[in-house]
Amino acid sequence: MPIDAANPVPPAFPRHVGMDQVPDHVPPELVRQSGLTIGPDFLASPHDFMAAMHDKQPPIYYDVSPMGNMWHLIKHEDAIFGLRHPEIFSNEGATPFPRDPEDYFYFIPIEIDPPHHRKYRNIVDPVFSPQGVLKLETQIRKRANDLLDTIEARVAAGETCEFTEEYGRPLPVSVFLDIMGLPQSMRDEFVDWAVQLLHSNDRAIMAESMQKITAYLKSAIEEKKARPDDGVVSRIAHAAPDGAPLSDKEIFGFVCFLFIGGLDTVFATMNNIWLYLAQNPDKVEEIHQRPDDIDKIVEELLRRWSVTFSGRVLDQDYEMRGVRMKKGDRVTFVLPACNFDPDVFPNPKEVDFDRPRKTILAFTVGVHSCMGAHLARLEVKIGLQEWLKRIPRFSVKAGTQIEYRPGGVIGPEHLPLVW
Repeated sequence: MPIDAANPVPPAFPRHVGMDQVPDHVPPELVRQSGLTIGPDFLASPHDFMAAMHDKQPPIYYDVSPMGNMWHLIKHEDAIFGLRHPEIFSNEGATPFPRDPEDYFYFIPIEIDPPHHRKYRNIVDPVFSPQGVLKLETQIRKRANDLLDTIEARVAAGETCEFTEEYGRPLPVSVFLDIMGLPQSMRDEFVDWAVQLLHSNDRAIMAESMQKITAYLKSAIEEKKARPDDGVVSRIAHAAPDGAPLSDKEIFGFVCFLFIGGLDTVFATMNNIWLYLAQNPDKVEEIHQRPDDIDKIVEELLRRWSVTFSGRVLDQDYEMRGVRMKKGDRVTFVLPACNFDPDVFPNPKEVDFDRPRKTILAFTVGVHSCMGAHLARLEVKIGLQEWLKRIPRFSVKAGTQIEYRPGGVIGPEHLPLVW
């Protein structure tokens, strides 16, 4: 039955949690409690943990976690296949965010499979296409330099730069709010809601945060319906693909998905990259020496420091690498681990700006590839260029203990820098 996003119903596939809910068809030798996203070894050094998965885990295994049981796939080849075959690995009901079953909605377009997926993408593609995001370049550079003015003034006064709060977060989030047509004055409150939803690992807290997001966005959508503007929220609220206006459920599910997806991922990516550069001055110097190679430099940094995962639900029984998975099983493609696959990226933990070009999975691939990928690349590129013009060398403040928060978007909690 095709998905009716205008009249959604909760997915029929249940979530299994705990060792007592491992399905009978899962071989005992493939059951693991890996600790991905929540365990102490992961939180001590997440990317090292995921790079080591290729030595410690089979290519496909069944992970048991308090956040839900599911198959984990860590090979680049398997992820490429799965992400490009939504008729097998469906997105319907695959996101982990809690919703009221009495007021259910789909996250659009991430939970909508072909053929309906494209009509939603078409609404916002003019904004997020390569040509669309290039129109934002001047605006992004101005925001970067405004933030750097403040940072340099604070450092000149003897203070430390807290990168996550003063550049890593405000740069991409402010640009995103500009695009969406949402108020800059609520930037930090929006981020707090997203952090609670994405990092609490407590479904009650996640649900409370989802309620706050829901109440705010429904109000914002009504405002845009009454007073249209050039922002993406207004564009979605007034869209009429194929001549038919979107339903309230479709509008809300679309805006809500963009809101959640736009507030944390680029922020976390930049935190990881700047931490690495602060600890590797030779790489900073190499970037200074190769200004014309900035695009391939950014691509390699995105491969090495990708921050999130991609969930699916099996829409049919399927066998891969001799592992038989059943319809309804949940699957996570561990994208950072796939970007460490030594069969595709030799010496995968090494940052090599001359690495032969291969498909990286920082933004997934296929019909559900990240809509914001071009924007994210541009933000990282401009953020790096403008920072290095004014702060050519920097390091982590002595004595800093880098800490990571549990959850599905990976980045250091704080990053105090000195120069």
